[in-house]
Amino acid sequence: MGEVVKFKKPKPGEKFKGLSLCASGFHKWEAVLSNPFDVDKGRLITRYACKRCGATKTEAK
Repeated sequence: MGEVVKFKKPKPGEKFKGLSLCASGFHKWEAVLSNPFDVDKGRLITRYACKRCGATKTEAK
């Protein structure tokens, strides 16, 4: 059997699905729970990941 082809064009809301907020700098940060704390250069750091786009950042406490 062949592949199923969609004939409808995706709507802009479905196509970009929340990435416009992240592109403008409004990420939805959540702490990474698998490794909540880490020590880097003697300082405690927390890792965060954006729920929408998957970008990551670290923050020193």
